[in-house]
Amino acid sequence: MDMAPQLDTDALLADPETRIVVCCGSGGVGKTTTAAALGVRAAERGRKAVVLTIDPARRLAQSMGIDALDNVPRRVEGIDGAAGGELHAMMLDMKRTFDEFVEAHADPERARAILANPFYQSLSAGFAGTQEYMAMEKLGQLRARDEWDLIIVDTPPSRSALDFLDAPKRLGSFLDGKFIKILMAPAKVGGRAGMKFLNVGVSMMTGTVSKVLGGQLMRDVQTFAAAMDTMFGGFRTRAEATYRLLQAPGTAFLVVAAPERDALREAAYFVERLAADRMPLAGLVLNRVHGSGAVQLSAERALAAAETLSLGLAETSGASHPAGASNPAQPVNPGGSAGPADPTDPASGAGEAGEAEGATLTVNSPENLAEDGIVDPGSGHAQEQNASAADDSSASDPDGSPTSAERLAVGLLRLHAERMQVLAREQRTHHRFTTLHPEVPVAEVAALPGDVHDLAGLRAIGERLAEQPERQPKSAAG
Repeated sequence: MDMAPQLDTDALLADPETRIVVCCGSGGVGKTTTAAALGVRAAERGRKAVVLTIDPARRLAQSMGIDALDNVPRRVEGIDGAAGGELHAMMLDMKRTFDEFVEAHADPERARAILANPFYQSLSAGFAGTQEYMAMEKLGQLRARDEWDLIIVDTPPSRSALDFLDAPKRLGSFLDGKFIKILMAPAKVGGRAGMKFLNVGVSMMTGTVSKVLGGQLMRDVQTFAAAMDTMFGGFRTRAEATYRLLQAPGTAFLVVAAPERDALREAAYFVERLAADRMPLAGLVLNRVHGSGAVQLSAERALAAAETLSLGLAETSGASHPAGASNPAQPVNPGGSAGPADPTDPASGAGEAGEAEGATLTVNSPENLAEDGIVDPGSGHAQEQNASAADDSSASDPDGSPTSAERLAVGLLRLHAERMQVLAREQRTHHRFTTLHPEVPVAEVAALPGDVHDLAGLRAIGERLAEQPERQPKSAAG
């Protein structure tokens, strides 16, 4: 498979002109972990970095040595500061950020009226697009403070990555829209003229809306609109300023995805949208990529070798039992054939001596063995099959006989075959993306056997991101 250009994340983080890195993509692809890993790596290479995360998992906050993240950047302890860098982290508090915006753009009396308004409280806590808008508002605040030379943003876990770009404008358009301006009109016109305008021009509309929404809610909205009168233009202005900041040369977007069809389809759509909006794309981070230390042994050859060994075990077991005696330890032939293999039939795998030797190598392959046992982060089914094979061999051959080793080899061969099938599927999916966008640099992060739960895990992710130049070409996915 043709390889896409490689993404050099270390060069990106080391460039002093890079001031903002935005990690974006669909939900559940590892955006937050990627952002935190980039922050750790940047800080330990001399950058003064802050990571702005959106609703991170508790274990991720703890992995950074912080019991709880809030709307104030907290310094992360345990970072190697030999290069002069440091790392801070914070979690967006959507309502608090909205409150800060109101307090900064209204006089104290008006700010108190707005913050106490029930409609505002509902708006700031859950209106569609508020989280995305406030994430960008907080980004603007951090950039304006100029306390950090690198800001890494983990975008909100939207169902669609495009919400991140669209929501700020949607919220600004709502708050600066005609409906709100109509509600604001009575407050702008004083005395009898104002009352006459309210009675004649708005009473029918507000009366109808009041019947639908309720009179109290309508009064809350009108009070909110009157109090926010001087701030409505600010929302649109801030949205436009945010777009200019995201389009600036010092900003770099990293699209994060997993090697799955839906995630990469979303990534491709986002790449196209970023290009249309002229926003600087640095590349694609492809998380949870599976690999193998024995790619020369295909899934088909591994299954054929496993079948050959299984048939040999069946013959050995049958010879050691009298006719008619039950043999509960006899392995099941995955190919479905009941008799011994025909040496002249290539489909039986009986003549695949080379494959059998390759299978023996697979038993000791680091791909399938780890310090804590046999692992396959991509599929729990293979773990169960392998554990079952090991249990059966221990029960029937407690002395570690050659038959026990052969049964273990059968289990490992089947596990390897499943891994190779997953790898081939991921390569086909990745190839579709690179065919559509061959110009996008890609960094692949190999799947880990477990969750990231400490700074060492974040460092490991950062190292895997940086080791792209040593990545070996993949075998054909066919």
